Amino acid sequence: MSGIYPKGKARSDCAYVTLATNRDYATGAAALFRSLRRTGTTADLVLLYTDLPPEVVEGLHELGARAVQVDLLPTSHEFNQLHARDRLHGAAPFTKGEKPPFHTPLDNFAKLRLWQLDYARVVFIDADALVLQNIDRLFDYPEFSAAPNVYESLADFHRLNSGVFTARPSQATFAAMLARLDQPGQFWRRTDQTFLETWFPNWHGLPVFDNMLQYVWINLPQLWRWQDIRVLHYQYEKPWQDHAKAEQLGPLIELWRAHAGDGPVPDPRDLPPPPGAA
Repeated sequence: MSGIYPKGKARSDCAYVTLATNRDYATGAAALFRSLRRTGTTADLVLLYTDLPPEVVEGLHELGARAVQVDLLPTSHEFNQLHARDRLHGAAPFTKGEKPPFHTPLDNFAKLRLWQLDYARVVFIDADALVLQNIDRLFDYPEFSAAPNVYESLADFHRLNSGVFTARPSQATFAAMLARLDQPGQFWRRTDQTFLETWFPNWHGLPVFDNMLQYVWINLPQLWRWQDIRVLHYQYEKPWQDHAKAEQLGPLIELWRAHAGDGPVPDPRDLPPPPGAA
């Protein structure tokens, strides 16, 4: 498979897949894999990675992950310039949160490589997420299923969030995606999310609890119930960073730290509700 270099064979026809393009996201991937194994899943865990030191890859392999090195997509110079960090953020500023310094928007498109994988069914999860309950049922959801990008208001339901989605790998699909992605003057405002919304205009909706964005804790506390949350997604600021919202998000950060280590991990049902929750 051009541009993708798997190590080892698939052990299952289903896989949870994440992407790490630098050490920071590898840190997140380690916590994600630990959280997935704690749910009792027997599906493969797959790390797509671009440029990581061998010792980092080996550490993730020791957590049971199958490591698959991938190239960034062979996009044009014009496309790369349009989606470079400073250019993209200048054209589509982020005003709701703080994008971390290690975030490189162009790298987001590398997750499309999962359509080249040798699995029948895939659930993609961003590396800045934790899985708090077993979600193997998602393998039976159709392509393409994703949760809405809800974290501020009901208006968010019109957009998907690509931090969790279902896919059916296919070389033909990947080739067609690549042809559509990079056309003269094409600008994808929210990178892979905008592209996937366009490619799958009738995307199937997952419950928000399958991709609960951390800002719901701050902005929509009435929606937050720990017992309902299956995937917790740390959008914008990351739990391994020092950042301005760390105090507000304290219980969520402590939960991530518990999963990132060897435990013990608290039962989320024992955690406090967000301030302002009814």
